[in-house]
Amino acid sequence: MSLLRLEDLKQYSDTLRTRQGEALNVRFIEPRDTDELQHYFRSLSTRSRYNRFFGAISELPNGLLHDFLQVGERERFTVVATMMVDGFETIVAEARYALHEESATLEFGLSVGDRWQGRGIATALLGNLVCRAAALGAEHMFGDTLRANEIMISLARKSGFAFVNHPDDWKLVRFDKEITVAPKDIPCASWRLSRQADSPSASA
Repeated sequence: MSLLRLEDLKQYSDTLRTRQGEALNVRFIEPRDTDELQHYFRSLSTRSRYNRFFGAISELPNGLLHDFLQVGERERFTVVATMMVDGFETIVAEARYALHEESATLEFGLSVGDRWQGRGIATALLGNLVCRAAALGAEHMFGDTLRANEIMISLARKSGFAFVNHPDDWKLVRFDKEITVAPKDIPCASWRLSRQADSPSASA
């Protein structure tokens, strides 16, 4: 089980920046986000939803919505990237990841809202996921995408991922990256606080 203190999810939030310098808050999903998360997926273009889920859906089915809202269950996590828009916190991107402890790997998928693409949000979010993967003790991280998803393939390539054939589906390609960030160099809050939770003083 992870060392994250799931009773207080807010402590694992990170503030990133878009290319334009706008503040981008990355935090774990919370129950209060249910309607906003569903609205986010409904607002994606048909192509963006297909690229994210490898199938045609118009919204998150109830079972999948429930899974997205469970943080830490079976070592699976969902984070949302939000920005303030007209005074309201708005989800502009999301990512879901799972730790496979036996192989020390982290599997992930992400999306960015269509109107927010081109601002460097996906690059910033992917960098944050590397940090969070290291915080959980992963040594590699990987994702799958459709061979036709040129945007995701370009992002992964620029972020240093290597490409291999998918083991089960010829329509997909897998990209994998070794996590080489040293613990002392990891800046994100999830690293600092998760390791504090493991220290004698923090657990007393």
